[in-house]
Amino acid sequence: MGNCQAVDAAALVIQHPSGKIERMYWSVTVSQVMKMNPGHYVSLIIPLPGTENDQDGSGNKTVRFTRVKLLRPSDTLVLGRAYRLVTSHEVMKVLKAKRQTKKKENHSEDEKTSRLENTSQVMTHEKTIKQRSGSFSRSKSWRPALQSISEAASAS
Repeated sequence: MGNCQAVDAAALVIQHPSGKIERMYWSVTVSQVMKMNPGHYVSLIIPLPGTENDQDGSGNKTVRFTRVKLLRPSDTLVLGRAYRLVTSHEVMKVLKAKRQTKKKENHSEDEKTSRLENTSQVMTHEKTIKQRSGSFSRSKSWRPALQSISEAASAS
């Protein structure tokens, strides 16, 4: 009676895009796996803590993962971990999407910056107009012109 879990922990799992699962019982470099599977990158699966409600119809628990970390060819696959092969097409698609979101963020930041600059320019322009018109308005403002009335003239 062997301990099956000990054997699983001593293996690394590589999941292919087709769904095939490959187990290896020795350490392998990423470049070796990439040579065996041309056109694919190796990524580390980072699982989320699962809940008990995460089950598919067959009663098996499904593993959700938040992100996939691409590994360098010089990295070594560690026993006890799960890895996934990702096609180069999928990697390029994700990289393009990231670039587009970055461009959108930079574009929106540039618009915000230009709006702020325009607003500050308008405000400084308005201030200079008020300062200039303020000095002119003092001299040009309406002042009542009252003629002085002598009291002696009104008493008669």
